[in-house]
Amino acid sequence: MKITGLRATTVAVPLEHTLRHSNGAHWGRFVRTIIEIDTDEGITGLGEMGGGGSSSKAVFEALEAYLIGFDPFDVEKLRFALANPTASLYNNRTQILAAVEFACLDIMGKALDVPVYQLLGGKLRDRVTFASYLFFRHGDASGQGALSTPDELVAHAAQLREAHGFTTHKLKGGVFSPEHELECYRAIAAAFPGDRLRYDPNGVFSVSDAIRFGRAIEDLDNDYFEDPTWGMRGMAQVRDAVDVRLATNTVVTNFEQLAVNIRDQSVDVILLDTTLWGGIRACVKAAGVCETFQQEISMHSSGELGVQLATMLHLGAVLPGLTFDADAHYHHLRDDVIVGGKMAYENGGIAVPDGPGLGVTLDPDRVARYAEAFEKQGGYPYDRDPARPGWFPLIPNTDWAEPVAATVG
Repeated sequence: MKITGLRATTVAVPLEHTLRHSNGAHWGRFVRTIIEIDTDEGITGLGEMGGGGSSSKAVFEALEAYLIGFDPFDVEKLRFALANPTASLYNNRTQILAAVEFACLDIMGKALDVPVYQLLGGKLRDRVTFASYLFFRHGDASGQGALSTPDELVAHAAQLREAHGFTTHKLKGGVFSPEHELECYRAIAAAFPGDRLRYDPNGVFSVSDAIRFGRAIEDLDNDYFEDPTWGMRGMAQVRDAVDVRLATNTVVTNFEQLAVNIRDQSVDVILLDTTLWGGIRACVKAAGVCETFQQEISMHSSGELGVQLATMLHLGAVLPGLTFDADAHYHHLRDDVIVGGKMAYENGGIAVPDGPGLGVTLDPDRVARYAEAFEKQGGYPYDRDPARPGWFPLIPNTDWAEPVAATVG
């Protein structure tokens, strides 16, 4: 089997509201690039990557020349052809490789008439459970939907718990002052006794603020304190001072960093991400290393649509060490680009697809609709907040937003 072509389509799929984070915001939509890789046997594989526009499309169009003639089963050859470690020092292609790998695994599964999880050794679980992933939010033009206070967050978490069955709650922080976000976090803990918690300020706290916050939540039922400060040395200082496990998706995202963390531990839980690590197979390899050294793992979310969510589900199905609920932005989406629309949550989890390959199919009408939406709306700067013109984040941050309802028209 040979690859004969590649097509890339950038889409903008609406979110329920604008989601705020320490570095800026998701401006009411996720912009993703969907790729379709064709073969000479008539099988097409699907991949997905964050971001989009002319730059991402141009990257994949240029990549086509590398891919034509390759056997999609030769994914290890593709790893070196696309993201050779030495070349990647100067031109990081890890996320591009991930999208191509997704498509190749999809092709392999379809050719063999088996789900991707069978290519990875077979599933250990039929469904993957997720955390609620709570964000501070901007409201719409009338102010509806804004979330900035403890009471608003608790009410929202209760709605998600009722609708989807979540029993783990993650608060994405780093937007307001640590004092305000601590009040919000403790309010969530008080509202749902017996549920588990995690907090993530995206690395913008100073070491001192991170230690103060961490000590103030030691009595709660925390899964982990995610990326409280920046850098492995900063994380190590917090870890030494706080009796809460630390997790990361920023300072350990490749094998060199994983080796350093095992030798000189800065974090306790490694958050695997099928995009940031360069594919599903890389995550399985990393999980094997973590299993050997009893390094705990969980699963990070990159802001996925259905294609990447399928990669997360297949990964989650095969990892014996996945004892934490995974993260996903998915429930914040209004729709998806796959046939049938959004996958359904049940009791906090989503069933692992059993169809050949990734087990999802693009809906041409939805793809066209959201490709048109992207053409009209364009992308947005991830590291800017539409309600704070001229603002940009510092590391560590010292310029916190005010916890009042902000509207974005």
